[in-house]
Order: sequence, then C-alpha cells, then structure tokens
Amino acid sequence: MTLDIRHLAFAYDDERVLDGINLTAESGELLGLLGPNGSGKSTLLECCNRLLEPDSGTVSLGGTSVGDLVADERARRIGYVPQAESRAFPASVFETILQGRRPHGGWTPSDSDRAAVEATIDRLDLDGLATRNVGDLSGGQRQKVCLGRALVGDPSVLLLDEPTSALDLKHRLDVMDRILGEVRDGVAGLIAIHDLNLAARYCDRVALLSDGRVYAVGEPDVLTPETVRAVYDVEASVREHGDRRLVVPESPVDREPGGSPALDRPADTSVAGEPVATDD
Repeated sequence: MTLDIRHLAFAYDDERVLDGINLTAESGELLGLLGPNGSGKSTLLECCNRLLEPDSGTVSLGGTSVGDLVADERARRIGYVPQAESRAFPASVFETILQGRRPHGGWTPSDSDRAAVEATIDRLDLDGLATRNVGDLSGGQRQKVCLGRALVGDPSVLLLDEPTSALDLKHRLDVMDRILGEVRDGVAGLIAIHDLNLAARYCDRVALLSDGRVYAVGEPDVLTPETVRAVYDVEASVREHGDRRLVVPESPVDREPGGSPALDRPADTSVAGEPVATDD
C-alpha cells in the first residue's frame, strides 16, 4: 500500500502551516518527518488521517483518496499514534488496545477482536500487564500500549507523532525497534521525530520540513551540515560511525537580530522525479 501526498496545503485561519507538500511512503518503508517546532510535522500527520481537513491537495492510499473513505474504513487502513499522552488512562492495557478494533466490528468485541488484542500484547511483550491500568505504567510501556492500539487493527499505514519524545534512551530504542519491525512486515510508516540520529538510524528516507514546505528529502545522507543549518538554524558536524550517520549539534547560528536561516534549496529536491514543493 502506497501513501501518496500531493500538493497538500493547510492553514490555521490566515497562518499557512503546510504549503504544497509532495511525499510518498511505500509499504515496508519508514519515512521520517524532521524539522523544528512549528514546521508542520504534526499538522501533516493529522491531515493524512483527516483529523484536519486540508485546504487543498490530496492524500491517497493505493490510489484511493483518504477523503473518499468513510470514517471506519479510514480507521481500519490507518493506524495513528499521537504524541505521548500524559493523562491517566481510566482503562486497562487490554481495554485500551481493544479500542483499536472498534472500526472492525462496533462497540461489542467479538472473539476474533479479543484474539487480535491477545496477539498484539504478546508481540509487544506486554504479557503480564493486560489487566494493569495504563495510567500506572511507565512511559515506555504506555507508548507500547498506544502502538498496540494502532496496530491491532492491522493497518496498511502507520502514522506516528513523536512516539519517543518522552522516553529514556533504552525505551526509545525499544519502541523504534518495534515500529521498524511492523513496517518491515509491509506497513507504510510516516513518523514525525525530533531526534536526528534516531531518524538516521531507523528511517529509510527523511523529509526535512521548513516553514511548511519540504526543504529536502532523501536517504539519511541528506542530513548534511548545510541542511541542518538551513532548517534548524544550528551549526552541526556530521560523522560516519560504521554504516550510520551521526549528527552532532555544535552551536546556534550567530545571526543579527531579526535574521533568519537561508533556505536556498539544494539542487536535488525531487520525489520520484517531481518537485518537492510547488506553487500550484
């Protein structure tokens, strides 16, 4: 299943947040969305599953517009993991993951729904926690429960909004390993992520967003000192460690008051031969 985003635009009132986004994620591929706060990452994910209605442009799954799908069909095809939830859940692990089966059969769970929850709990190593209140779990355990809720419906596309932002190093790696394993089983993954090194390690490709547009997209080697400087306004060095790319931030760019990063686009800014961002 291919997730195809074309010419997507969105604004809050008069503030343009997304401006002509073109991106594609294939089955088995994890595409990382990078960029500073306010660059449009979360908004893009919410437009992809119609939590927000785009002003223009299309998001399609396997050639079918997401906007043409009824709500339950959209929920069956797209699994969504929002940013880490800090509130206490008034439900058990089993009940929370079971919520992800509702689009498959309504509010009364079937035997197959319960079996799917049990299988998801098993593959996420949540055995022994099924009856625990989610609010009593650690941050890493809660994130795996949220991931399970998205996966239990067997989606074709997985949208993840900074799923590791509230986790320590060990749990970040654990959650990312789980995500990549699910993607490799044939899911198209789109993940908003702040940690450039996690993105370089786990993502097949990355797209850097700036001012609501795609500044550059490609394999992790697109993370160069020049692109980091332009998008984040930070001086950085980039080093190779085995087959991995490491981005080491050095210092904020020293600018005059009121200055802004230079956003001249690099020469290769295309996706499948098309412009990354367009004005139409």
